[in-house]
Amino acid sequence: MKKYIVLFVMLFALQSYAQKEKTVFELKPSQSMCMTGKGVGQDAAINPYINRNSIAIIENLSENNFTVRVQYKGDVVKTIVMEANKKTMVSLRKGFELYLDSDLEATAKLEFRDGVN
Repeated sequence: MKKYIVLFVMLFALQSYAQKEKTVFELKPSQSMCMTGKGVGQDAAINPYINRNSIAIIENLSENNFTVRVQYKGDVVKTIVMEANKKTMVSLRKGFELYLDSDLEATAKLEFRDGVN
């Protein structure tokens, strides 16, 4: 019986770790990458909270700046310049699209969290 409890705890811990795993993207010069919002199979990153409000945590891991763009139905809602080695949180409402735009080579880390509904 103890073996099953230990196994259950280990599986739960692994699942929790996997859900918090961050995704790292290499942005090429003059690249615009849709991170979320275009549809299944077209998103660069899977937002597990796509059907409700969420928070995107974006970290610039490189020495070059890039831009974070949030859109809703084709209209730009917010634009943020991500400076080198900085981190920011962006609130995404249901249906919002998140883009990363770069003029120079850059590396970004992206994580999603449940937002306030």
